Amino acid sequence: MKIAFIGTHGVGKTTLCYETAAALKKRDLSVEMVKEVARDCPLPINRDTNLAAQSWILHTQIAREIEAGNRYEIVICDRSVLDNYAYLVHRVGAVAYLEELVGGWLATYDHLFKIPIVGRPAFDGTRDVSRDFQRGIDEDVDRLVARFGVVPRFLEASRRSHWVENILKAVSPDLLVRQESLFPPEA
Repeated sequence: MKIAFIGTHGVGKTTLCYETAAALKKRDLSVEMVKEVARDCPLPINRDTNLAAQSWILHTQIAREIEAGNRYEIVICDRSVLDNYAYLVHRVGAVAYLEELVGGWLATYDHLFKIPIVGRPAFDGTRDVSRDFQRGIDEDVDRLVARFGVVPRFLEASRRSHWVENILKAVSPDLLVRQESLFPPEA
């Protein structure tokens, strides 16, 4: 199973990834996180990004998801190809061959959760702190959700303390199927 959190920067996706991974590990499930790829990018990011940088980020994201999915039962992604692509669209516009890649890869996520803006982004050495840039990316993510026809679950900003609980409820039917297959019915 592959779960991805989508949305702009500075909304708590990374924290939510760790919290969700911990909750699933407590259930004795094999879990791996695909951390935010942009932080490793050797090219310009944020408002200075370009086609080469975003191509590197998209392809690296996919490679890391493949690697994690080959080794672990559950993969939690701190971003998806959709929100990575939103940064490219925001800066240079849509790119036809990447649209096809992103659209195709979106089908590999079992669950997408859209994280709302809950505050200003804090400077962490990498993240852009412009509130306008944060909102612009969030709007681009929403437009791409509509364009690609994906249906994420939208988490409510006012219910932050319940996000992990809501995520576990949403993915639990898939978890039950996987867990039941470990214990075949007795004859």
